Amino acid sequence: MVWIYCAAVVVVILGMLGGYFLGSQHTEKATRVPYESGIVSTGSARVRFPVHFYLIGLFFVVFDLESIFIYAWSVSMRTLGWNGFVRISVFISVLLVGLVYFLKTGALDIGPKLRKPGETL
Repeated sequence: MVWIYCAAVVVVILGMLGGYFLGSQHTEKATRVPYESGIVSTGSARVRFPVHFYLIGLFFVVFDLESIFIYAWSVSMRTLGWNGFVRISVFISVLLVGLVYFLKTGALDIGPKLRKPGETL
């Protein structure tokens, strides 16, 4: 059994050495410069994003995990009975209260604010 792992390690090492020796060996100015989608980058990679982007990502992860719990409940719905139904109803109502809170506070608004007619900046 150990020989299988040793053979796998040898294959990996041979593949890496083969790629190093058989690969292209050119060294132009832009060879070691990082690029994105074939375009040489300009400027700093330290771009500051508004906090709303991180909040939307965090909210997505939270609500996505909650959907996994709801799916698990739906798979075992018949065995849990009414007790499980009451518990998932409370769970979903807490999620809805959280979503309404996010909507009321404007946490999900990342677009430009629309002004009412006659409103000044």
